[in-house]
Amino acid sequence: MSETHIAASGGTSTWTEKEIRQQPDSWLHSLKNIASLRHQIDTFLAPLTQNPDLKIILTGAGTSAFIGDIIAPWLCRHTGKNFVAVPTTDLVTNPTDYLMPEQPTLLVSFARSGNSPESVAAVELATQIVTSCHHLMVTCNEAGSLYKNALNDERSLALLMPAETHDRGFAMTSSITTMMASCLAVFAPDVINPLTFRDVAARCAAILAARGNVEESVFGDMPFKRIVYLGSGGLQGVARESALKVLELTAGKLAAFYDSPTGFRHGPKSLVNSETLVVVMISSHPYTRQYDLDLLAELRRDRQALRVVAIAAATSPEIEAGPHILLPPAREFLDIEQAFCFLMYAQLFALSESLKAGITPDTPSASGTVNRVVKGVVIHPWKG
Repeated sequence: MSETHIAASGGTSTWTEKEIRQQPDSWLHSLKNIASLRHQIDTFLAPLTQNPDLKIILTGAGTSAFIGDIIAPWLCRHTGKNFVAVPTTDLVTNPTDYLMPEQPTLLVSFARSGNSPESVAAVELATQIVTSCHHLMVTCNEAGSLYKNALNDERSLALLMPAETHDRGFAMTSSITTMMASCLAVFAPDVINPLTFRDVAARCAAILAARGNVEESVFGDMPFKRIVYLGSGGLQGVARESALKVLELTAGKLAAFYDSPTGFRHGPKSLVNSETLVVVMISSHPYTRQYDLDLLAELRRDRQALRVVAIAAATSPEIEAGPHILLPPAREFLDIEQAFCFLMYAQLFALSESLKAGITPDTPSASGTVNRVVKGVVIHPWKG
């Protein structure tokens, strides 16, 4: 991405760019707050998580839903608890597919504003349907309905993110990553805490300090009209969020798709043509990494895409064989930590493409049909 598309001399030209660049500081600010609330958090969670039948649903709408996609697989493995990711948009339309009356449930709601109709309705439905239902609100807006409703509810705990993460730009940037880091710190403080996460913040700060620039040999001003992000496991959630950022900030002018590297072969690969940019996010797990590298080499052999770019923490012959981005040097990262780095590049790339297309990133929908807080949703009463 060209430096001419990013504000020069450290300045910021949009709320979106400011909110992208504030993230490392916001993460550490929030994690210190989570640590200070550790006793309150543990007092609330301990009686719930001791129940082996507890179902923990990570939910949100749009980008907020993708937090669950990214972190649920790792949290399941690390904690041994039953974490599942279900968007509020699915909970509202099909509540009994996910909410079981006799199954104890903790609904973890992620929300930038806390005012999306589905977010509020999902909480109400869960309370209505599930006999033993508790709520953890992770939100960026103290004036939002989710936060205010939780304050006087003994079955709820609300965690407020730093005020600056209530992103003013259209697309969620610092809000998603700060809520993501904070939730990880809530449930896995042994791995994600203010001390260990300094390394993640420092690595991402290095990405931002380099202005997010990728050498012209990697992206350049190539005439791609569609982009595909690929990632395995929780990184597929990162790929999904990366694709959405491009769609949102270019107002759909750059078509964007996502998949897992192994799943991509089963039909979706058909969309690759001479106008397609493919970005493969390489896992840090040695077993999973093999599958990512296999697909990377295959796509390059096919010679159908305009460009196939690998993004990884460590190099290999397969990566070196074509265009690639290596993360700034750091200790070995888990994929759940690496996810934050990949999101930095994706956000900066989407911002750059937005500006290239002559779009205002803070308000990309010129027609007004897509809004920062969704409108036009009718919540129908549940009569089950």
